[in-house]
Amino acid sequence: MATKRPKSAPAKDLRDTIVDAALGLAARRDWGNVTLTDIARTAKIRLADLISVFEDKEDIVAAYGRRIDRAVLESYPDGVPGSEDKDRLFEILMARFDRMNDDRRALVSIINAACRDPKQAIIGLPGIGRSMAWTLEACGIDLSGWRGAARIAVLSGVYLWVLRTWRDDDSADMARTMAALDRGLDKLGSVANMLGA
Repeated sequence: MATKRPKSAPAKDLRDTIVDAALGLAARRDWGNVTLTDIARTAKIRLADLISVFEDKEDIVAAYGRRIDRAVLESYPDGVPGSEDKDRLFEILMARFDRMNDDRRALVSIINAACRDPKQAIIGLPGIGRSMAWTLEACGIDLSGWRGAARIAVLSGVYLWVLRTWRDDDSADMARTMAALDRGLDKLGSVANMLGA
């Protein structure tokens, strides 16, 4: 009698397992030296299984970004509080940085590797743009037309600028990150005014 093969885990579970394995490795080692083979071994899967789910390491990082997007958006089922665009953006982006603190060591390793390797940074830009589009959408900010595209582009730049401060801000209250975000959102508002939005 032939033995039954165990059912494979749902794709979402496998993706989460791989992302968790990658984060664990990044927290312990320089992300630039982590290979896909290392990630597959840590996730206890074959390399062939990993390639069926993710194209490369940057794709794994993008999946982590979507995980953060989902977690942050789930925190605001009734919308982001605040009467002003800046207040709502500040609220949701600080919630994002706060959630990212749970994976700080891994993310610092990933950010540092991206700073050394422009390819990683460039490949990651579309994922950041999508995350910022969801952020603007959650805040009820219009994304139509070229003004919407400009808002996404400028907010992505603000986010990347503040991300560098967050990387070095190990304080409990994230005061430096909040100050950088406040300044960055002021610049976003200035650009919006120039666009007549």
